[in-house]
Amino acid sequence: METEIKNAIAVLKKGGVIVYPTDTIWGIGCDATNAKAIKKIHDIKRRVEEKTMIVLLSDINDIKEYVHDVPDAAYDLIETWQKPLTIVYDGAKNLASNLVRDNDTVAIRISKDEFSNRLIKEYGKPIVSTSANESGKPSPIFYKDIDDYILENADYVVDLFRDTMNDVKPSTIIKMETGGSFKIIRS
Repeated sequence: METEIKNAIAVLKKGGVIVYPTDTIWGIGCDATNAKAIKKIHDIKRRVEEKTMIVLLSDINDIKEYVHDVPDAAYDLIETWQKPLTIVYDGAKNLASNLVRDNDTVAIRISKDEFSNRLIKEYGKPIVSTSANESGKPSPIFYKDIDDYILENADYVVDLFRDTMNDVKPSTIIKMETGGSFKIIRS
């Protein structure tokens, strides 16, 4: 695992794109503060730039570095939710401009799996996470389901957990509303 983290970080530092296992499904990732890397992901996925992507963080306390005002209810949800949880916040900051849309929101998940959590922590910056598929095609749950086109266009493909059966689905997505209420966007 150490070597894979080191290799992935080297690619991220150069503005590259990685394919990696997350706490949900296999993802395509890059430095969430690097606009050129984010553009490259959109190009690889053949996806319109208006579509947003999730940002992974390693620690709940890091959210305030990327969101102007984090409702207390968000911390409670993260700590008690049983499955991977992505929360959409208003007031994004310190992220690449093409990651944050006109409505100034950002979707953030605190990674719970060992590999991506350590990768983010050791890299020291948030990492984009979007499914490792072309736009409009099914999201790959298993490594074997990732299209060759995606693998060939990434700068690095993490060599871990490729044979592991991963039955985890995409995360639940919640939109935080004013006053601490929330709306479930995807369950």
